[in-house]
Amino acid sequence: MILVVDCGSTKSEWAFLDDVNVVSEFAGDGFNPNFCDDNLISKIIEKSLKNIDNQSVEKLYFYGSGCGNEANQRKVAAVFERFLKKTEIVVYPDTLGSCHALFGRNPGIACILGTGSNACLYDGEKITQNAVSLGFMIGDAGSGSHIGKKIVHDYFFKIMPEDLRQKFDEKYHLDREKFLKRLYQGEQPSRYLADFSHFASENLKNNYIFEKIGTIFDEFITDMLCPLNPQGKKVGFVGSVAYCFKDILRQRLENQYITCEKIIKNPIDGLVDYYKNL
Repeated sequence: MILVVDCGSTKSEWAFLDDVNVVSEFAGDGFNPNFCDDNLISKIIEKSLKNIDNQSVEKLYFYGSGCGNEANQRKVAAVFERFLKKTEIVVYPDTLGSCHALFGRNPGIACILGTGSNACLYDGEKITQNAVSLGFMIGDAGSGSHIGKKIVHDYFFKIMPEDLRQKFDEKYHLDREKFLKRLYQGEQPSRYLADFSHFASENLKNNYIFEKIGTIFDEFITDMLCPLNPQGKKVGFVGSVAYCFKDILRQRLENQYITCEKIIKNPIDGLVDYYKNL
């Protein structure tokens, strides 16, 4: 039996496969080892593993946000080893998962727009070039945390139109002290910021929101996608933000003469097909 996991900072998707069929699929909480300690990661993994028979897992293929370096790959693998003692465990970066889900064994540029953001050039077997990724504090252009950061910034600085500020007040009842305490002292601040992106999706017909999302995607295209030289290459996106705002995203890409071949919300379906065809 094979367990395939796609894990972002906010949520994770799990698929349990035999040689032919998906036995079960379920969702769990996500994490990023750059911002979560072993104890929190262990709690999240243990909770999700309760959905399956651990003893029957022969191989685990884990694709995770923040797992682009060997230290974090070892960190995550070590936690899984506590629960899956007889399992072969492989930890990959989420960018490779996006490549497998979008393109299988064909080349292309895979982009991630979820809680965080990333992009990479894929030759059909391996990643040959990564975009510069600096995390949610000074990077993650186009991500949910980036959108949330801009929304909250414009709320507190009264840049947001007054009618939207009133809606924001009614939804969040947010004051400066409460916000700063949760952001700087709470767990997973990038996930907290990304929660405010839901306000943008709920008010997408508002001109301010529409233009704000557009300029945010322009920043992603300029900072992360264009350095990978997308002209003439297959480009695809995965993630809840890409899917939710797909019409604006496609429009902004077309402005740069970039064609988007595919946008998928959850990579897990593509990953299941990838491993079925191995």
